[in-house]
Amino acid sequence: MHRSNTCGELRISDAGRTVTLAGWVQRSRKMGGMTFVDLRDRYGITQLVFNSENDQSLFEAANKLGREYVIQVTGVVAERSNKNSNIPTGDIEIIATGLKILNKSDVPPFTIEDETDGGDDLRMKYRYLDLRRPAVRKNLELRHRMAFEIRRYLDSKGFLEVETPVLIKSTPEGARDFVVPSRMNPGQFYALPQSPQTFKQLLMVSGFDRYFQIVKCFRDEDLRADRQPEFTQIDCEMSFVDQEDVLQMFEGLVKHIFKYVKNIDFTEPFPRMTWADAMRLYGSDKPDTRFGMEFVELKDLTENSGFAVMDDAPYVGAIVAPGCAAYTRKQLDKLTDFVKRPQIGAKGMMWVKLETDGSVKSSVGKFFTDDQLKGWLERGNARPGDLMLILAGETMKTRKQLCELRLEMGSQLGLRNPQEFSCLWVVDFPLFEWDEETQRYYAMHHPFTAPNPEDVDMLDSNTGEVRATAYDMIVNGNELGGGSIRIHDSELQDKMFRLLGLSEEDAQYKFGFLMNAFKYGAPPHGGLAFGFDRFVSILAGLDSIRDVIAFPKNNAGRDMMIDAPAEIDDSQLDELCIKVDIDEK
Repeated sequence: MHRSNTCGELRISDAGRTVTLAGWVQRSRKMGGMTFVDLRDRYGITQLVFNSENDQSLFEAANKLGREYVIQVTGVVAERSNKNSNIPTGDIEIIATGLKILNKSDVPPFTIEDETDGGDDLRMKYRYLDLRRPAVRKNLELRHRMAFEIRRYLDSKGFLEVETPVLIKSTPEGARDFVVPSRMNPGQFYALPQSPQTFKQLLMVSGFDRYFQIVKCFRDEDLRADRQPEFTQIDCEMSFVDQEDVLQMFEGLVKHIFKYVKNIDFTEPFPRMTWADAMRLYGSDKPDTRFGMEFVELKDLTENSGFAVMDDAPYVGAIVAPGCAAYTRKQLDKLTDFVKRPQIGAKGMMWVKLETDGSVKSSVGKFFTDDQLKGWLERGNARPGDLMLILAGETMKTRKQLCELRLEMGSQLGLRNPQEFSCLWVVDFPLFEWDEETQRYYAMHHPFTAPNPEDVDMLDSNTGEVRATAYDMIVNGNELGGGSIRIHDSELQDKMFRLLGLSEEDAQYKFGFLMNAFKYGAPPHGGLAFGFDRFVSILAGLDSIRDVIAFPKNNAGRDMMIDAPAEIDDSQLDELCIKVDIDEK
């Protein structure tokens, strides 16, 4: 071994021991006849001392060390005179008696420290250096610990971890598939799984009862901070269960992990909210319930005012921002600009202030009396000093815009503390969603989701109103995971395919293997998948899942470090019987 101890291990009780450490030079400080070097490895930092009075040649060698040199040092553990309480090894230092340079280093392109001077693209290009930073390393250590604890918990509940195939058949429902050409079957393609959905259902048909897998999934979709083209799910399925069984099982898992990682006890059951209420009160199926500001509907109070913006709108909704009546016109104009951004798309914003003296001021005061404006404020339970912000337009679109405004106000008021956690289940999703462009229904989740038993009779007569036996776990406005009870009856599955516009031939081509399996005694079953990357990022207090993935892609789906995706040789294309024809446009 190149070392007897790690750089995070030694304490005052080790004083007097001769030890050997190995690691990277974090920094060095030259102070007259002494040079101090901070040596770093995965486990921590230890200060080394090189004294010219003890060994001049050793001292001179230490003065030539650069940042990120890999070195081996032998020396005696001594108590520090100027202790550093910020690090676990801050009570000791190593009086160096030997030094060996294991490898030199070029000057790194950014500082290898928590508060680095490297931008995102630079750090992604040199990700192997970024991973040396303690802040990044801690995220991956948390990920490791969570993965082990999740496995332990599910094993204790009788779940088996079963690997499922990575090269599968393309069944394009939902996001785009990543496809992989088959050399041995020219002109044919595999797909990378968006999830192991059909395989975990087949495992239930196989009698495996309780399955889980911490599994890679792939989706070729537009990216953002909480998306990656390849991501990891905690994928689970159970037989002989109904919705309540699944919710209880996996609420238990979430509570266990919060206790294990954050020492937070959730003693009460997680609240449950219907999809309809989530959209009505928050404009989102993943509401952030760390703070209030629920929507206030005002349409009935604004009719026949002569103000076309409200009169012509099918929906008028508002939020009440506590203590914000002091907002200046400049601040209000910035909020208006915020909701008018293309990604939000509102045409404008209205406001009413309830001043601390009880008087009202409003951007629409010339269209409404003070008594009318006070009626709006009363409906929103506004108090003196509060500010009401109002949007109007088409119902679902405006609710989503109001959701963005609510989240922005929550951030401005400091109500979205990443170290506070609010969990809930959203249930009773619609089974279908209608697409105007294609004039057909699509499955809101996937085509194997069971309808609510109470709504089965409406499948033909009132299709758009049918609720799914589906559920999502929401934490701090993030969809941590979701699932459903599955259809296990072949006739009901056939009807589902028909309602989704799939012919019998299409359904047989895409899902025949599953439909055939159901003919051999499929048990009632259901499950859920948590986003593992997202779970880690939430508990780490991060905004992006990219920070908890060792080698992530950027928002264009590129790996900046290895420069992928990339072109391949013509000879490889020939073997695959593929011709690339790129549109110059």
